[in-house]
Amino acid sequence: MPLSLPIHGRGASSEVPNRFEPIVFDPSSSQLDEEELAAPSRPPTKVYVDHSKSALSYNDSPDIPFEVSINPYRGCEHGCAYCYARPFHEYLGLSAGLEFETTIFAKSNLPALLTSELAAPRYRPATVTMSGITDAYQPVERALRITRGCLEVLAAARHPVNIITKSHLVTRDLDLLSHLAGFNAARVDISLTTLDPDIARTMEPRAASPARRLAAISAFAAAGVPVGVLCAPLVPGLTDHELPGLLSAAASAGAKWANFIPLRLPGATQAVFIDWLHQNYPDRAAKVLSRQRDLHDGRLNDPRFAHRFRGSGPFYEHLTQTIDLHRRKHNLAAHGPKLSAEHFLPPERIKDPGQMRLF
Repeated sequence: MPLSLPIHGRGASSEVPNRFEPIVFDPSSSQLDEEELAAPSRPPTKVYVDHSKSALSYNDSPDIPFEVSINPYRGCEHGCAYCYARPFHEYLGLSAGLEFETTIFAKSNLPALLTSELAAPRYRPATVTMSGITDAYQPVERALRITRGCLEVLAAARHPVNIITKSHLVTRDLDLLSHLAGFNAARVDISLTTLDPDIARTMEPRAASPARRLAAISAFAAAGVPVGVLCAPLVPGLTDHELPGLLSAAASAGAKWANFIPLRLPGATQAVFIDWLHQNYPDRAAKVLSRQRDLHDGRLNDPRFAHRFRGSGPFYEHLTQTIDLHRRKHNLAAHGPKLSAEHFLPPERIKDPGQMRLF
């Protein structure tokens, strides 16, 4: 794929060919003149309704630390150049490039589905993770409030939930998460990838700035909601040197635990990220890709179970030793607290279905 020009506010700057589509449009072979080819447009975000059949997604992957998740949206407007969820858009007949961050599918019926599933006689509560794939607090959530609706259902049922996000918007729902925290049923992981606002602005163009993410940590810590930090992904040769500073800043903001995941480049994400890297950091591209290979036995990605979220070799050992050292220095745990479902109240036993309006 030829190097494309960056588009302001987007992580990808072109469409990556869909591996399932036999016909691919190549703009360079079209009749467009050079000026049209060189001038990237600013594609708007389009949101479509996704008529889901279920709210809860289950997995039995041996290396994923949760079994149940809720994903209110397909695609993510944050536009992170490294996003491992990009290839999922290919199953919808779309591209993992620009279409992933400009074509969003919103599961508007999710709160109603969730209520029905929690009320099922055979349902047994276990901690639900939001978001396991795309961010539940991406920009469109501000207007659609699907995540908020799901949290209202979970809060009314006193159901344990773990939030993972890189958005300051999560603080909007502090009331519901504080309520759940009173039953040891809520924790929040803030994704913090860099403290450099310039890197964040290009790598995660529509996500919250590093300062806003630290402010979110402070807000939850002050409210007594367990909060930690997930340094993911660490980009070798670009942000890995920030690990001590990330932990220091997170601890100062009130985080109680910290962990990291090295950069993953599955499927079409690899093409998007390499394109982004050459556009924005051409002087560091060779170093980043070389170190990425150092982490994965000479490959840019290792998709094997028990390996895909980790690394190997001396450089990976250096990263694990670094985070261990600075966790001890800042009194940070390696993982968040185990949540409880002992106070779970099935929806049919909630006396006032509208009680969450009090929040």
